[in-house]
Amino acid sequence: MSVTVPDLADFTLPELDLAAWRAAFPLAVAGVIVWSLWIYRCVLSARARPIENDFTTTTSVVVPSFHEDPDILMRCVANWRAQGPTEIIIVLDVADTVAFHRLEALEDPVVRPVLFRHAGKRSALGVGIRMATSEVLVLVDSDTQWEPGLLLAVQRPFLDPEVGGVSTQQNVYEARGNVWRRIADWMVNLRYYNYVPAMGRAGAVACVSGRTAAYRRAAVLPVLENLENEFFLGRRCIAGDDGRLTWLVLASGFKTVHQSSARALSMFPASFRAFVKQRVRWSRNSYRCYLTAVYKGWLWRTPFVTKVTVLQILLTPITMGVTIGYLLFSRLELTVPGALLAVAWLLAGRGIRGFSHLRRHPVDILLLPLMTLVVILVALPIKLYAFFTMNKQGWLTRSETTVGGEGQDQASLAPRHHARRTTTVAEPSLSAAGGNQ
Repeated sequence: MSVTVPDLADFTLPELDLAAWRAAFPLAVAGVIVWSLWIYRCVLSARARPIENDFTTTTSVVVPSFHEDPDILMRCVANWRAQGPTEIIIVLDVADTVAFHRLEALEDPVVRPVLFRHAGKRSALGVGIRMATSEVLVLVDSDTQWEPGLLLAVQRPFLDPEVGGVSTQQNVYEARGNVWRRIADWMVNLRYYNYVPAMGRAGAVACVSGRTAAYRRAAVLPVLENLENEFFLGRRCIAGDDGRLTWLVLASGFKTVHQSSARALSMFPASFRAFVKQRVRWSRNSYRCYLTAVYKGWLWRTPFVTKVTVLQILLTPITMGVTIGYLLFSRLELTVPGALLAVAWLLAGRGIRGFSHLRRHPVDILLLPLMTLVVILVALPIKLYAFFTMNKQGWLTRSETTVGGEGQDQASLAPRHHARRTTTVAEPSLSAAGGNQ
């Protein structure tokens, strides 16, 4: 039997398309960097722990309220009272007489409602902060309530005299009753599980969200004038008070930390229209706030994780736009299989990034296609529009002619909400958890 020996000359290496490799290399490097930074933040966030000690002090809850739905406001007031703050100062617009009289009827010396002609949220914050007498200011949106123990938890970090601000863990109130609130809750979870704890661990949370934020009063009073009277390219700023105050406190040499054991629940829009308006406002605020921090040099004095997080937020439209454009028009054939591959790639990436939410709400995997589209919508058209209109001032979801935020009033809640009382509202069950000052 004869054995045929193959001729090695018949074997040839596949031809390398060096031009294609050179074209793909920059994007591949960028992808490695982006994913590495994401993993870095996730690891730091996972290692962050709540700040635990026995420190307590006096607390002033300051609430700017502009045409809030009175039912929502009263529900939240009952929730705050149950946790025993030293005082609750509610700065109402002069037109909000119904809410004012309902608050007065409580006859509670802790609750101090005041009528004031609002000239934006910052003006109302200024009034409330100047009225406050406590060491710690807890700034709260008028549609936000707390889970048991929040007030005690936000006091703990102030044992460290270098701490000027404390961020809280936040979620959407009644999120499961509406698809847009579920999407918003997913996005909020990614922020507060994968991003904020990493920055808080380093002592520089880039934006202490104003839905519930605690500050050392001594850190706020010296910069209060700069909060109330911020101008960007010659125009007075209306929205974006929380980011502005965060950076004023950081620039003063204080730390901003995160307290994951302090959990707050806020009303979010129930309609797509209001959801988009809210995202436009937030994106405008971010651009003004972070570009100011870059220009003033404040950003460069923060820890590495805060620097890269802020820079990624600023550059999101560019990085995502280039990636999607390259994938669709350079590396894939415009065929059905090519399109399916692109969709699968986008869904897989979004699913991996959403692990911190999906492990808590596995059923939301069904929303992954919608979530992917929403992220692209926010990152590209919304952020691009916000960038070019960043100096257009306004709240968008609230006005003088409406009650409550658009898609955020009592009527927007799921019908099941009206059939039961939530445990976070019941004063007797929360009083012990909140503690008395």
